[in-house]
This record gives sequence, C-alpha cells and structure tokens, in this order.
Amino acid sequence: MSPTPEARAKKIKVLIFDVDGVLTDGQIIVVPDSAGPEAKGIEVKGFSAHDGLGITLARLAGIRVGVITKRQSQTVAIRARDLKLEFVYQGQAHKMNAVREILSLAGITIDELAYVGDDIIDLPVMRLCGLAIATANARPQVKSMAHYTTPNSGGQGAGRDAIDFILNARGVLDQVIEQYLDEDNAAAELADVGTGNM
Repeated sequence: MSPTPEARAKKIKVLIFDVDGVLTDGQIIVVPDSAGPEAKGIEVKGFSAHDGLGITLARLAGIRVGVITKRQSQTVAIRARDLKLEFVYQGQAHKMNAVREILSLAGITIDELAYVGDDIIDLPVMRLCGLAIATANARPQVKSMAHYTTPNSGGQGAGRDAIDFILNARGVLDQVIEQYLDEDNAAAELADVGTGNM
C-alpha cells in the first residue's frame, strides 16, 4: 500500500520549488531597457510575501529549501538571495540533473525530497521524489502525478500551502510559528528580510 501524503511529508528534509507558475503566477513581464531594435528586456515577476514567510518557517523547522527553474532571471536571483535559499539552479532544461546534485550535497535520498511544480517540465522530478506537490493552477498531467495539490495557485500562496502541509503533517506548524514570533529568536528576526535590490 502506498504511503499517505502525510506519511511522505514526515520524511522530507529538502523542499524544492519550480519558480514560474509556482512561486509566481506564471506571467513573465518584459520591460525594454531602451528604445530601438537593439533594446534588451528587463524581466519582472511578482512573488507572494506569504511564500517568503513560509520559507522562513520551513527553515526554522529544519527543512532546507531551494528552487530549480528552466529560465535564467536576475529577478529570481535577487528573490532567492533575499530569502536565503540554499539551493538555486537556473537554466535547467532537465531538472533531475539539479536534483541529483542537491541529493548529493544534502546527503539525502530522493524520498526525503519534496518538489512543487505546475507544468510538464516538472514531471520527471515529481515521478521520483518523496512528496510531489502540484499547485492549484497546475496542468492536469501534473495534478494527476501529485500526492498533494495546494488550495491556492502559484504566486498566490501555493508555496506557503506546501510548507504548511508538510509542517502540519510533522505536527510542528504551531510550534514553528511561535518560534518565528519569539522576539528573542535571532534566526527568525534575520530571516526573509530582503532589500528588493535597493
């Protein structure tokens, strides 16, 4: 008999997110940096503050967090730095390559890794990982592979949903929230304080 999603969540040590459509709503807004045919684009994405705080909660609970995305984006690099993500892989057409490296670096097995995705590029990882999570806006093929589907869509708190699910399954969500709210907890105070590249 296959383990329940909650049983799978209890084993998770590393949580990896796709970016576009998972930590964002999937829109890619390109603003030209100058006039004329030689203009280059500045890519703009919107991220959910709920997800950012959730990543802090995951870290306080001892879960290591990262992203794997096919695109290369300075915006993602800035957000990843602000959130102090441990694993950041951009330009990954075949995401299992990055996953294998993460497994080696973290010293874990694939069943100790959770992955949150929304589109077919995420399927190879979701077919193998310990806990496959689809966002509410995910493609049907992705939802059919998922052990859990978030109530919210990408960019609208889906990342936080995934984290809450894992921490609830481990029975530590309320405890970690209290850790975060503790004024004497230096780790919580320093977490998710980004500058937005100011």
